[in-house]
Amino acid sequence: MRILLLIVGLLTPSFVLAAERPNILYIMSDDHAAHAISAYGSRLAEVAPTPNIDRLAREGALFTNAFCTNSICSPSRACVLTGQYNHLNGAFDLSGKVEPGKQMLAIQMRKAGYQTAMIGKWHLKVEPADFDYYCVLPGQGKYHNPEFRVRGEKPWGKNVIKFSGKHSTDAITDLTLDWLQHGRDQEKPFFLMHHYKAPHDYFDNAPRYESYLADVAIPEPATLWERDSRFGSIATRGADDELVRHIGTSIGGRNPRRSYLRDLPKLYPAEFPDNYDPANHSDQENTRLAYNAYLKKFLRCVKGIDDNLGRLFRHLEETGEIDNTVIIYTGDQGFMLGEHDYQDKRWMYEESQRMPFLVRYPKSIAAGQRIDTIVENVDYGPTMLEFAGADVPDSVQGRSFKSLLETGNEPDGWKQEAYYRYWMHMIHHDNPAHVGIRTKTHKLIYYYGCNYDGGYRTPPGWELYDLANDPHETRNLFHDPDHAELAAELKRRLVAARRRVGDDGSHYPKCEAILQEFWDYDEADQAKAREISHRFLQRRLAELKAGMRNVRTHVGK
Repeated sequence: MRILLLIVGLLTPSFVLAAERPNILYIMSDDHAAHAISAYGSRLAEVAPTPNIDRLAREGALFTNAFCTNSICSPSRACVLTGQYNHLNGAFDLSGKVEPGKQMLAIQMRKAGYQTAMIGKWHLKVEPADFDYYCVLPGQGKYHNPEFRVRGEKPWGKNVIKFSGKHSTDAITDLTLDWLQHGRDQEKPFFLMHHYKAPHDYFDNAPRYESYLADVAIPEPATLWERDSRFGSIATRGADDELVRHIGTSIGGRNPRRSYLRDLPKLYPAEFPDNYDPANHSDQENTRLAYNAYLKKFLRCVKGIDDNLGRLFRHLEETGEIDNTVIIYTGDQGFMLGEHDYQDKRWMYEESQRMPFLVRYPKSIAAGQRIDTIVENVDYGPTMLEFAGADVPDSVQGRSFKSLLETGNEPDGWKQEAYYRYWMHMIHHDNPAHVGIRTKTHKLIYYYGCNYDGGYRTPPGWELYDLANDPHETRNLFHDPDHAELAAELKRRLVAARRRVGDDGSHYPKCEAILQEFWDYDEADQAKAREISHRFLQRRLAELKAGMRNVRTHVGK
């Protein structure tokens, strides 16, 4: 008995706790919008169900107000990994990276006694060296015959394994299953980041899904057709709507530089009529053809993810680990699925800013919860760390919501607005730079309209949406006199949110100067915004004439 007590006394608290801690499986797909998951009950739920993802909602919790702080791949991933907003972690745009030694989540999990792994899409430029094991796609990676970078004798990026004849979603699942079965230390709990490339555009599904939805007319959002004159602002429409064709890439032919109508017939000719020529169809017919091609390819990729998650969940059941594993499913941001005739993400509009977030852990999370508390991707890391019993370093800005999951009660002093900032001004998808807040009932967006150095100006403007009465964001109320007091209050809350997260503008002072210049947005500011609109239109028309299909930021100009 004395020997037994001595042994118990010698066991460190961290060792004992490690034996009792759950595994943590963080699953993230790329660009998987919440409204493409049937558990969220959108227009797509009946035609494209996602039963394996839905299981997490049925047996755990689903968040209706989970948001990214910057709706673009690298910045969002950096927020999860560091628990910091982008102006602190340094990942402002697609060149963003998190250096070894700063990959906080992997470091803290390892310190807590977890074996760590990163498998799939990484997209943070540098080596994920703080993980015990990694097998990651180079950059965006390929849908078919994917290659993966692994740790090895050669320098980072040179040790490569290939999967000939496989789709990336299948290959990533195979890699995870192999690591779970053969690659990990079975005596330790695991922390695994399992990241799919799909359904990032340009979407390309595994061949076995080509018949899926082939004969189905995909339900359309009303805003694909109805661009209410009250939607948007001078920032997104231009003075007297002169920039409607040039702000935001499109599904149909609205944007002359980049649209799915222009790109998809060449990429996926089988999705269009034989000998398709857009000149032989009306604008509405062309838009509908492009929309259906777009959605079908996207949803086929989602189907591949859901089926592969079925494989992964079955493995956890067969090994008896599923109920001792915190399983999280999310996307790195949302995605526009035809709303407002926009493609891609980047926008602060609901479909882009909202992230799916579902979590299952039956030991402490009650089944069937729908939670409307506002959470951001900076909160995901500290939440997982608390489940692991790991320390959360002082560098982390996010806050754990573990107690919310376990009690259903919003923690005292919890934030009441999500903060958002998109920096990649007019790059790739013609989205103006903007900043804003999202509460449970309203959204305030400020398009300040310049690049990092205050150049390549587009007209500044403000937008305010009442999400309780206008969930699809069709009526900008910012200039409505009846909502002037509300607009002023939300502007004050935006100032407070910037202060809370530390976005003081010191990182790009010329950009901050433009942001401050139009903050009051008085009559003089609005007149100047109209002038900027006219100048930008002339510039864009000249660029199009010169054939600049992929217009990029002109720094300082």
